[in-house]
Amino acid sequence: MTAPSKTAHDFDQDLLILFDAYVHGGIDRRTFLDKAAKYAVGGVTAAMLLEQLTPKFLEAQVIAHEDARIEQQYVEYPSPNGYGTMRGYLAKPANASGKAPGVLVIHENRGLNPHIEDIARRLAVDGFVAFAPDALFPLGGYPGDEEKARELFPKLEQPKTREDFIAAARFLKARPECTGKIGAVGFCYGGGMVNFLATKLGSDLSAGVAFYGSSPDLAEVPKIKAPLIIQSAENDQRINDSWPAYEAALKAAGVKYERFLYPGTQHGFNNNTTPRFDAAAAKLAWERTVGFFRANVK
Repeated sequence: MTAPSKTAHDFDQDLLILFDAYVHGGIDRRTFLDKAAKYAVGGVTAAMLLEQLTPKFLEAQVIAHEDARIEQQYVEYPSPNGYGTMRGYLAKPANASGKAPGVLVIHENRGLNPHIEDIARRLAVDGFVAFAPDALFPLGGYPGDEEKARELFPKLEQPKTREDFIAAARFLKARPECTGKIGAVGFCYGGGMVNFLATKLGSDLSAGVAFYGSSPDLAEVPKIKAPLIIQSAENDQRINDSWPAYEAALKAAGVKYERFLYPGTQHGFNNNTTPRFDAAAAKLAWERTVGFFRANVK
């Protein structure tokens, strides 16, 4: 897996926290640049820091679009309780002799970008039918630019978007190449969506893996039937502050779960397109994820 030329250790922790606030809509670009100026030294500008922290999709791609081991296509699916018609990226093993288990892949708060498509291809190579919906499809789809995607995302009506992901899970479960058993994996916004789907899908979801995602409505936790893995970054106070209450609710409901905290990591550590990527933690977390799906979805 290709790592960015710079890592989180090359940046001040407060700058990484500032970037996290920018990525998640807490501050705008101008505010980020103004506040990042204090970290711009030695001929480096705030704009250069932002560029260094911005995803590099092409150079970080793990499984190429042209990989002969997989088949892929964009497909539309109905979401009558959401935005009506939605679209996603489907990747599956090529020349499969029979049906394969499914995994729903849920993106961050930028829509279906090239990194999430790459994640879907990785799962297809590992023998799963992977389906990655694009929540931004009603607004024209992922715009090909991370900043534009972040600006679009708050314009979604989240009640409809949540229904779109419920519909996506059911669409995947019913696909002719799928065994009918599905898992879900998501990152950041997508991790929170995995937690939400676990409360809504009941036994229709066979396993869920949430990477640094927000907790669901705690009153809904007793409805969770799927085993879960919670993948957490150590330096991620925004997400980790809600974990104790979520864990207490999981225990009270008798939900099977494991939580892994990766020392020294940042929010987004699994994303190998940015400097927040941590190669060792990502490798271990992904091995745990795939092993978990093989045990519970296959």
